Amino acid sequence: MTAQQTNPIDHDNSERLPVAVVIINYNAGALLTECVALILKATDSIIIVDNASTDSSLLTLTAQFRNEPRLSIIRNATNLGFSAGCNIGCQQATERYVLFLNPDCIPEPGSLKRLLQALEANPEAGMAGGHIQNPDGSEQGGGRRDIPSPWRAFVRASGLYRLGKFWPELFPDFHLHKKPLPDKPVEVEATTGAMMLVQREVLQEVGGWDEGYFLHCEDLDLCMRFRQKGWKILFVPDAKAIHYQGTCSKARPIFVAWHKHKGMIRFYKKFFGPEYSALLMGLVTCGVWLRFMLTVLLHSTRYIHQSLKPKHG
Repeated sequence: MTAQQTNPIDHDNSERLPVAVVIINYNAGALLTECVALILKATDSIIIVDNASTDSSLLTLTAQFRNEPRLSIIRNATNLGFSAGCNIGCQQATERYVLFLNPDCIPEPGSLKRLLQALEANPEAGMAGGHIQNPDGSEQGGGRRDIPSPWRAFVRASGLYRLGKFWPELFPDFHLHKKPLPDKPVEVEATTGAMMLVQREVLQEVGGWDEGYFLHCEDLDLCMRFRQKGWKILFVPDAKAIHYQGTCSKARPIFVAWHKHKGMIRFYKKFFGPEYSALLMGLVTCGVWLRFMLTVLLHSTRYIHQSLKPKHG
């Protein structure tokens, strides 16, 4: 699948923003070039960190932007994971603000400027995320959410969140995208690494991205540490982007699921281990790995079903 063509941001050189954009690429295909083409007119610095891609994404990008001085490409010899890639890219940044942007996340014109305006208008905020949408225009769950504590995660996984309309305090849902869209930036507990603007000095203050995560949950970890240091996180509803979720990982669903669930365990032990009893944390661990096994079973069933389908032609 390829994204729909989007008109570039209408900025002249004097309006380019003091933001370095860091994009971690792994087999993003043509979407990488489309993402760069759109965001390049809004900033003087884009840093691509490529995690040993095997597709033509870098070839397509360099063919279109040959000799572009605002574009830097760092080629890792192996796939170091998302967190490590973000830290490598951020080390090259000199601007006050850094936007972490997935290559399959296509911002609408002006979205970067709105994120920046929200941070500059709120000196207590160190991070801002936008209104992340599916290709059909519906809102994805990651852009605004609460931290999925073990209880919140259990409520979500068990379906008890449906009782939240009667007892919201007892059965909370950490996903907030079903709630009415606010008309201005609001504070949230967490946003997504698919499009995340941060103050570079604050990121350095909290220690950067935790490279103990390979893929998934590292953005929740970063949000937790920002808030632990007293920094607010904003959701900016008019900073929109279409996220073609899974473009870089759809070829290896079980590999991705393994690292996602491994990241969950790390997140829960790191932030909730001292707070919860060993018995409860053991139940949480068992629940996470049970979920992983069910995910593997689902993908295996789908693969077998597709393999058994009669081939025509």
